[in-house]
Amino acid sequence: MMSTEIKRSSLIGVVQLTCTHDKEENLAKCKDMIARAKQQGCQMIFFPECTDYIGRNKKEAIDMSENTESATIKAFRELAKNNQIWISIGGFHNRKDETKMPYNTHLILNSDGVIVQEYDKLHQFNLDMPGTRLLEREFSTEGNTVLQPFTTPIGNIGMGICYDVRFPELSTYYRRCGAHILTYPAAFTVPTGSVHWEVLLRCRAIENQCYVVCAAQFGVHNPNRISYGHAMVVDPNGAVIAQCSDKEDLIVAKIDLDYLDVIRSRLNILGDRRKDLYTVHFKENLAIKEAAKFAEHVIPAEQIFYETQKSFAFVNIKPVTNGHVLVAPKRVTKYFQELTLDEVCDLMTTVQTVQKALLVHHKLTDSTVSIQDGPLSGQTVQHVHVHVVPRRPNDFANDDIYKELEDRTKTQPIREPADMASEAAAYRKILNQ
Repeated sequence: MMSTEIKRSSLIGVVQLTCTHDKEENLAKCKDMIARAKQQGCQMIFFPECTDYIGRNKKEAIDMSENTESATIKAFRELAKNNQIWISIGGFHNRKDETKMPYNTHLILNSDGVIVQEYDKLHQFNLDMPGTRLLEREFSTEGNTVLQPFTTPIGNIGMGICYDVRFPELSTYYRRCGAHILTYPAAFTVPTGSVHWEVLLRCRAIENQCYVVCAAQFGVHNPNRISYGHAMVVDPNGAVIAQCSDKEDLIVAKIDLDYLDVIRSRLNILGDRRKDLYTVHFKENLAIKEAAKFAEHVIPAEQIFYETQKSFAFVNIKPVTNGHVLVAPKRVTKYFQELTLDEVCDLMTTVQTVQKALLVHHKLTDSTVSIQDGPLSGQTVQHVHVHVVPRRPNDFANDDIYKELEDRTKTQPIREPADMASEAAAYRKILNQ
């Protein structure tokens, strides 16, 4: 797929709908909105959560769910392609696993009708108060993957859904990873929306200096469900620049990245964070695309089995035991004490993730985790790295670990690249499940 060029100024369409259990009627409304957005010159259109349908009860919400090969999603793909417009389907009931309840999934389609990004809602809304009871955990499966912002023609988009807006750590992560736009397609309830909706959207815009784009469900869907509406676009200075009133509608707004740069240049919120005192860390698993530096050595991509923004894990050229691997920060750094707080958090979280995968693969329960910090401690490659060594009964005495590391470095032959790549592929498969 070709890389996407970001335009400095773009028009977007943001939709407010009153969806019901009738999929065909909902799709017809969406088709009309896409035509209107195209006519007004929009490069991208945003639909709300539950774009496909809103069930009349829990059973219907589950039973009507489909996967991305459904007729509904195929219709949206055709609409994107035929109208040459990018589409955000802000949430559909995604039955990706027949053994689980559907996921609440936010899709981005490019103008060729290809699904280019898929985000499963992380935070489930569970409200139980007089007059309103909506427990998402009863009919939906929560997501478990944090995605980096995705590049579109209008900018880099950090994807969320509805209740995700209440968790500022997610938006902070997106901003740190280069987001220009945060999007929270929603179906807010009236009791919460009337008090919190605009406040939350403006807060996320101000603290991250991003555009916030929020399509919304509105009105009476069935006797048991009413949504607040007020689909909205907020600029990076916190001003509401477009908003729907009390009806189904399409609003059009401009995404101006030059203006965004001006706002960020006036107040360097990201740069002024006290990174030496606190951090926002998220568990990542990035696609492995290229080799990595390990001091003066180059680790081929096929020997790397796990990667985050700041760390990578790779198989060992001279393992002490079967499954002995290394985890290192991407920045070439000699001593552990020289790592930033962000790097330390990322490194040690990666170590734990890798350790769990190794123990699963080798069907073991124990491992040695160690750092040789500097040459006097036995470090032979002057780049901070953590040894993760699966342990088996009677492999060697616990106190002999450093002797074993030293002896293997001197005496053990170098492994074949194909063997190392095969081992990495096995670990990668477990970590990607």
